[in-house]
Amino acid sequence: MNRTMKRSKPFLLLMLADFVARSAYQMGKTPLLPIFAAALGASGAFLGLIVSVSTVTGLFLKPLFGILSDRWGRRVWLLIGTAFFAFMPFLYRFIQTPEQLLAIRLVHGLATAIYGPVTLAYIAERARDDKTAEDIGWFQMARSGGYIVGPALAGWLLLSMDATSVFTIIGIVSCAVFLPILSLPETRARKRKGRGEPAWRQVAAALRDGGRTPAVWLTGGLEAITFIALYTLKAFLPIYALEAGVSIVLVGLFFSLSEAVHVLGKPFCGRLGDRLGYLPAISLGMLTLAAALPLVRALSQGLAFLLPAALMGLAQALIFPAAIALVSNRINPEHLGAGMGLIGMMQNFGKVAGPVLGGLAIMALGYEATLVGLSALLLIGALAIWVFFTPRKLAKASH
Repeated sequence: MNRTMKRSKPFLLLMLADFVARSAYQMGKTPLLPIFAAALGASGAFLGLIVSVSTVTGLFLKPLFGILSDRWGRRVWLLIGTAFFAFMPFLYRFIQTPEQLLAIRLVHGLATAIYGPVTLAYIAERARDDKTAEDIGWFQMARSGGYIVGPALAGWLLLSMDATSVFTIIGIVSCAVFLPILSLPETRARKRKGRGEPAWRQVAAALRDGGRTPAVWLTGGLEAITFIALYTLKAFLPIYALEAGVSIVLVGLFFSLSEAVHVLGKPFCGRLGDRLGYLPAISLGMLTLAAALPLVRALSQGLAFLLPAALMGLAQALIFPAAIALVSNRINPEHLGAGMGLIGMMQNFGKVAGPVLGGLAIMALGYEATLVGLSALLLIGALAIWVFFTPRKLAKASH
């Protein structure tokens, strides 16, 4: 913990900004958004589309915003992202139809589409050479904290306020994010040789460089597989548990424990990745997740059911900081934001595709067979690292 307190002021300011912004954004997502959408008359698939459409925004636009931050600087895009966080919630008061809500959510999703790659590029650019994954782990721990605080705070406010009033509170809280963001310095002087060339050429060059960087596609692909497995479980475990007669309280405890281990373990697993190597850490995380998924079938074993929850959290803590650190160390520094955007795009693909592909697999194979299949997929991904990268190459790719 003492190491965290010694981190630079910009690092701590961005941690604070991201925590507040994400907490406020999650207040407007769960449980507030489904309730608000239902009150407007949305139901079924359209309600699901409203809830998920902001993720689709990031799926297509994260690489673009990462590239633009490479061109014009991180700070200006953090200010633009903060503006979307701060001002969009005030518009929810004027929404009268589900279609209007869908449009607002599509635009509101620009906030996280910008913050995702730009904040990670900012942190990676300022990270210490031998502590990249650890620094990213501390930053992501603050980000994940918003996913815990936001829904709890929204639920408490809904006890005494209507949905539109809570959105107004979200806007007010989000405006506070301007204070730390305005205090941030730029990461470095933006005197780049490509600054004077047309933007489309820089976009093309960044995508070409990212496409030629094996670390981007390797880690992005592995993360997409990981998110498919995780989001399949999030979508269908509650239903499977109810059918098996398991208390929904135990299911809630399962996800809470998994998230707690994930959040608290990120900095320490990031430090392990810095020492062990980023690809070995990712491989170890995928092996851990592969071992955890089949254990989820032990629903009737009471508290033993929580063992895979802890393993899932540990797996995520091993994979995600190391993946970001690996890309930041392997891609051309001129295109760091592009690399973060491409990784974010593939993460969002896993989040969107996970429930869809998982649902199709469950229909065809059944729940337990799907868990085993996902476990096998993760195992293949982990083994692929060792097949295609010799220990010598792993050490070289890690630092």
